[in-house]
Amino acid sequence: MRVKDYRSIFIETLLPVYDAVEAESFFYLILEHKLKMRRIDLALQPDSDLAEEQIVEWNSILKELLDEVPIQYLLGATSFYGLDFEVNAIVLIPRPETEELVDWILSDYKKEPIEDCKILDIGTGSGCIAIALAKNISQSETTAIDVSQEALELAQTNAQTNDVVVTFLCQNILETEDLQGQFDVIVSNPPYVRTLEKAEIKKNVLEHEPHLALFVDDNDALLFYRKIAALAQKNLKENGKLYFEINQYLGLEMIDLLNSMGFVAVELRKDIYGNDRMICGRKAN
Repeated sequence: MRVKDYRSIFIETLLPVYDAVEAESFFYLILEHKLKMRRIDLALQPDSDLAEEQIVEWNSILKELLDEVPIQYLLGATSFYGLDFEVNAIVLIPRPETEELVDWILSDYKKEPIEDCKILDIGTGSGCIAIALAKNISQSETTAIDVSQEALELAQTNAQTNDVVVTFLCQNILETEDLQGQFDVIVSNPPYVRTLEKAEIKKNVLEHEPHLALFVDDNDALLFYRKIAALAQKNLKENGKLYFEINQYLGLEMIDLLNSMGFVAVELRKDIYGNDRMICGRKAN
């Protein structure tokens, strides 16, 4: 079967679940990942064929997509801040909002460069934040923590793929009393979705991404933030910065939390969708 003919079948099959633009984007992601062909390549080679075994493979992916399994898990790969990452169901899929957080940190660093900058990423998952920072800040020393050994093994693979050195540590941040070092930057994208917000979560996230990395108890939604901020007060250098990705509904609460814990120059920022999504505070002298 010609690839362009299968394209029509593929998109039409997905239309009950996805809109046409998203279905088409899935097709071209798979095309590039499996056949190393871009959209322009298909246009230039309209008679390219899919072998029978390839059709079987594509049909298997199509079936999983109909069950709303994320395309990134099906391909085992995604892109973050211009870098390639392996992903699986053990880790969250890196998102554009988190790229904005990385961009904020890098922008601040360019304004105030730090020699031998020491960075700590808490709850690293796939390693996307730590690796993107290590790749873009030369002469930095980056450490990343996660409670999941499986996640750390994947993150280590991603660090090697992107040719950066990151020290990965397996520990439960809620049981940590000291971070064993002094850092210029501490960043975290901890669990922040409350159970009461499950109704807003799409099926592809709710049923397939790791709940350990997503959800926090309704009665103590700032649990991780409070713990990490307390550790940051001990383990940030003077004028060191603490950055968080946050729950869009808890921006004012996060401002109050950081102010009450002694951080200064607290700034809340919105993401590309207009939601309160990230916050930064500086450790006072």
